[in-house]
Amino acid sequence: MTPPYPKRRCALAALFLGLALAFTAAARAPEQPSGWTTKHTVSARHQMVATANPLATDAGQAILDRGGSAVDAAIAVQMVLNLVEPQSSGIGGGAFMLVHDARKKTLLGYDGRETAPAAARPDRFLNAAGQPLRFFDAVVGGRSVGVPGTLRMLELAHRRHGRLAWPILFEPAIRLAEQGFVVSRRLSGTIASETHLLQERARAYFHNADGTPLAAGQRLRNPAFAATLRRIAREGANALYVGEIARDIVLTADGYAANPGDLTTADLASYKARVRKPVCGRYRSYRVCGVPPPSSGGIAVLQMLGMLERFDMASIGSNDLLSAHLFSEAGRLAYADRDVYVADPDFVAVPAGLTDRAYLRERSRLIRLDSSLGYAAPGTPPPIATEDHAAFGRGDALEMPSTSHISIVDRYGDAVAMTTTIEDAFGSRLMTAGGFLLNNELTDFAFAPSEGGRPVANRVEGGKRPRSAMAPTIVYDARGRVIVVAGSPGGPAIINYVTKTLIALLDRGLDPQAAIDLPNIGSRNGPTELERGTSAEALAPKLEALGEATRIVDQNSGLQVIVRVAGRWRGAADSRREGTVRGD
Repeated sequence: MTPPYPKRRCALAALFLGLALAFTAAARAPEQPSGWTTKHTVSARHQMVATANPLATDAGQAILDRGGSAVDAAIAVQMVLNLVEPQSSGIGGGAFMLVHDARKKTLLGYDGRETAPAAARPDRFLNAAGQPLRFFDAVVGGRSVGVPGTLRMLELAHRRHGRLAWPILFEPAIRLAEQGFVVSRRLSGTIASETHLLQERARAYFHNADGTPLAAGQRLRNPAFAATLRRIAREGANALYVGEIARDIVLTADGYAANPGDLTTADLASYKARVRKPVCGRYRSYRVCGVPPPSSGGIAVLQMLGMLERFDMASIGSNDLLSAHLFSEAGRLAYADRDVYVADPDFVAVPAGLTDRAYLRERSRLIRLDSSLGYAAPGTPPPIATEDHAAFGRGDALEMPSTSHISIVDRYGDAVAMTTTIEDAFGSRLMTAGGFLLNNELTDFAFAPSEGGRPVANRVEGGKRPRSAMAPTIVYDARGRVIVVAGSPGGPAIINYVTKTLIALLDRGLDPQAAIDLPNIGSRNGPTELERGTSAEALAPKLEALGEATRIVDQNSGLQVIVRVAGRWRGAADSRREGTVRGD
């Protein structure tokens, strides 16, 4: 892929670069504490699968080889991920998916986000003194569990875009669950570091008989999950939402005595996945599309791109101070709007003007080259009047980074970008008798329902879907062809991870692996966060000289990217995790 315009140095960039400290990507050892493993871009002509685990990638490729569609492959991948990466996603959680259907010439957004129980109230995460609970006091147990949405979403998408019979898609996961799979280094490390697996069933599954955590290389079987999958394969998604499995989900969530939930079988039976219109916008000569609210990811990515479009990002380069400063300032502005305006659109009127090009040009003018905003105020997107600017409070939510992303293209021209999660690592830490973990997704709501006497848009309400940062993305070129299929886990930092990669691909023409592996940098309307263990750390004093507070942090993205280059697919999986790419 080449940038849409010749590389040139704009005058503003030249002035600023006089202050800049250029830096190059740090040398990488084969393994780092973050789990870094050196990887290379994979090339294929017809079809490709990129997932967070080699066994899941193999399952998706096997389905494509049998003539399956990208959606078919995504279903098989999700079932295997539930087994081999249970800390991140599964049928006990939720997901967002974009589907490009070449035959129907459509792009659809699928919303499988969890919903709050009908009994949920805005003060759900406040203590007796009216103060927000500590995070893990809210997470561990049934109070944090929302109605799972992933399976209903996948079934809905399969009805519209599937080519193989539903039962076939469960075969790889059933086989692995029955025969066992080798515990990966990442899963073993996550178990070993987890201190909140207090439920006896979950502890017994993830630990040996002597209480030690499962080690990398051990074989793990899950016959209970195999039985669950067999039932779903036979009966469809209803097997999870009505009947024995549904009753067990309710019993598991509500029966945790230390922190019970209030789920009912009626909550599960009434759950519906949504088909939503994607949010799309122009970035230079490209059309960039993401999922709409209740995810903030699609809007925020478009906002950041729109605010950066006036700068010559191709010339500035990926690894210099100007790039880091501009990117962080755009992030401050986008996250400021996100925190105030974005929530479940069935409960809150999300302003349509958040991605208006004129509005984004106005916001972009707040970005200065010689100083930082520090903390950005939300804007007044049309059609909001200035006097209505303070209708909602800011509403912080403690989104966590245990999520997974799937990118797939098939031989029919279809493409899927799907981001899937149970929220924090191991979710609510509650495992059902059916062998899968339940989410803690309700902690993605704002804990405090109001701020300064104003209601928070993302407050808890019965039946509502919590805001997300998930940002599965599909990009089209000027001829309307799919050229990028991308996404990442990473909690609220997902927006920065995805936007970083899109700029590297679209503006700078980087190889997919090189684009993913760039140091992660960005602001969520707070300190500029610089990825620990990378050369980004060297930017801290220069950014601080511009007035930016900085933090050196682990930024464990898990990007899966597929790019069309000269008629072929080129795919890459984030070197920070254990993902792989396959294609032919």
